[in-house]
Amino acid sequence: MSMTEAEARRLRPWNSAIVALVVALVVAIGWYYLGRPDESTRPVKAIPAAELVGWVKAGRADGKLTTSVPDPVPAGWKVTSAKYETGVAPHWHVGMLTPGKYVGLEESRDTTENVVKQYVDENAVRGDDVEVGGNTWQTWTDAGGDYALVRTATAPDGEQQRVIVYGSAPNAEIRDLAASLSATAVPGA
Repeated sequence: MSMTEAEARRLRPWNSAIVALVVALVVAIGWYYLGRPDESTRPVKAIPAAELVGWVKAGRADGKLTTSVPDPVPAGWKVTSAKYETGVAPHWHVGMLTPGKYVGLEESRDTTENVVKQYVDENAVRGDDVEVGGNTWQTWTDAGGDYALVRTATAPDGEQQRVIVYGSAPNAEIRDLAASLSATAVPGA
């Protein structure tokens, strides 16, 4: 059965619409996977010092974790996030960027096993213990190159807490940061 000229004229707009739709989808998919700006090149903003100080004071007033901070924050580093959560599972977080690498500081009452799984890797490998800043720290690494120091400390209320300093920064920078932690310093003071 052949198509008449009149039937062909009626279908041409539909064929054009289908082709236009396919072209638009190919362009959109290509932009999504190939043409988007690299988000890692966007400048990262540091949080205001007052925000960090506010979280530190809130955590210390709660008295459930030591709420340690680096004293001082290393030159060239940016504090990009900080948060204290109280309750039956208190948690202290400070996120920092070195020039190009991430370092995190977490304090919680969770087990060493759980903090390592959460912040390093489920398959993290324990290394040799090291002395840093007058404390013994466990070392942990993962296949992706992350490095972590973990130790158990006594919180102000007498409970046991875990402190973990971890990230993709060079191991020496993570150890230096761990050595600079203070439970009494106020950032920017």
